[in-house]
Amino acid sequence: MPVAVERTPAPRTPRQPAPRPAAREAPAGRAHSLWPYALIAPAVGGMLYLLVYPLVRAVLISLQDFRLRQLISGEAEFVGLRNYRTLLADPRFWEVVRRTFLFMAVNVILIMVIATLVALMVERLRRVGRTVVLCSLVLAWAMPVVAATTVFQWLFHSEFGIVNWSLTSLGFDSFERYPWFANGTAAFAILVTLIVWQSVPFAAVTLYSALTTVPPELYESARLDGAGAGRIFRSVTFPMLRPIFLLVLSLEVIWTFKAFVQIWVMTRGGPGDSTTILPVYAVQTALSSQRYDLGSAASMITVVLMSGVLVLSFRQMFRQEDESR
Repeated sequence: MPVAVERTPAPRTPRQPAPRPAAREAPAGRAHSLWPYALIAPAVGGMLYLLVYPLVRAVLISLQDFRLRQLISGEAEFVGLRNYRTLLADPRFWEVVRRTFLFMAVNVILIMVIATLVALMVERLRRVGRTVVLCSLVLAWAMPVVAATTVFQWLFHSEFGIVNWSLTSLGFDSFERYPWFANGTAAFAILVTLIVWQSVPFAAVTLYSALTTVPPELYESARLDGAGAGRIFRSVTFPMLRPIFLLVLSLEVIWTFKAFVQIWVMTRGGPGDSTTILPVYAVQTALSSQRYDLGSAASMITVVLMSGVLVLSFRQMFRQEDESR
């Protein structure tokens, strides 16, 4: 007799849902991708208006004959590069440029040296001492620029200043009622002291933060090999901190190159031109002589010179990073 064979029914394959048309998802996906840009658009627009528009306006004024009359009437004649040629032919302008680079170099060198020493000192302090020093640095850094400048004015006041009183009490009778701000070299030195005092806290705290990332094993290995403190700094600490060091150096170049408030509040560029640097020169030209075109041209030259210094600094930074890889 034939044997009946049971046939197991084949399993049913679940039906895959039909894909939804892509055309219906496209508008929702596109709107979802554009939403972040819509959120940041007001901030970007405000930044462009506050930063780019003044720069473009200054460039236009530097290419026009723009004085008090044109400021009132709103009509100015386009003169091309005449204002730049006038500035570049002025011996006083080149003297100001030389003084600006001297001022920047002295400040930056002192800031980086003192900040590095302070950062190394803070690293070696115990917890209480480290906290006190860091809090002091932050408080000095947080003081408003105008307030700090006013304090320094009173410190070196010829009649009521504590500096003259202290020196006279120590027996230096020649400093009785000594007019510090009437001496060009003394005024220059006071401004350098003020800007260094204001800039060291930021640089020191930043370098100290970078020092905490250096592995202690590197220091221990260097000491076992007989390296001294100077050798450890040159061979271990500085190579590890080089990117941060160059970044802080670039920021301090910007800070000192565009220093204006301290000089304007304290000396207004005097006595004579002994403390006049490019930002002060631009304001003096625009306000005192009512030559807003020449002042704008001087500002543009300042931007170009500062940009050139920064390009060289960043180029060196990127070169060091490529060599370290």
